[in-house]
Amino acid sequence: MSDSKPARPRMYVTNRAIEAAISTLANTMRLYVEANIRFAELFKVDREEAINNLDRAFEAKLEAFHTLYDVSRELFRYFDHGDTTLLIAVRNAIHHRDHPLFRSLYSRLFLDDAACWVRASFLLASYPTRHGAPIRISHYVKLEDVGARLDPGVGSPHLEAMNSKRAKRRLALIESQLALSKIRLQGSSQRFPEDQIYLDLMPVFTSAVSRVFKVMKSAGVAFKGFDAETYMGPFTSEIDVDLDHPSFTVWRIDGDVRN
Repeated sequence: MSDSKPARPRMYVTNRAIEAAISTLANTMRLYVEANIRFAELFKVDREEAINNLDRAFEAKLEAFHTLYDVSRELFRYFDHGDTTLLIAVRNAIHHRDHPLFRSLYSRLFLDDAACWVRASFLLASYPTRHGAPIRISHYVKLEDVGARLDPGVGSPHLEAMNSKRAKRRLALIESQLALSKIRLQGSSQRFPEDQIYLDLMPVFTSAVSRVFKVMKSAGVAFKGFDAETYMGPFTSEIDVDLDHPSFTVWRIDGDVRN
């Protein structure tokens, strides 16, 4: 008689993997919030550590989201939606890091040659929620980095290697569902240089996670662990990001950011 146990059904194994991925993602989301809470005080003492902690925490969220994509793509069509598609593209770009793209605004301002930004202005584009409650945490990257990585038409040396037709379809989806043309129009109408127009990835991330979590919950996937249980409620029944109507803030640097 064989002592081997019968193989478990694939769906059981898949659900266990999805549950673990959700738990990990929720954990990185909490750690990112905690890094934001500590940021202001640490920034006073060590700007480099404060900014790097925040950026690495955001990158950890992207990695965890990509893991969830890896194990749940049979349940959810990630590349049918602009928010989830952009997150995966940005994660892949940061993961390979063969280019200078997608550095955060704080990193560029405070860890590069800060003197050149005295009296500079930045257009910061974000997205509101439909229910009025703001997303209080932000993570800004240059909007032109999206084109430099994803648009075959700009002739960028940092373009992701991909079939041209597929790349154009992907870009068109992101452009239309995230209203990027409205952001560019706002920037050009206010005469902002392209490298001073920034896109907030935090509401994009929030929208993407909410979209995926709703599908996972409907499919009967369990949200296990304290962090997963905590985030399940707001991300499946409360949060609704309005990606059609970006909001804008102008940020002016009045003094020397080195001080």
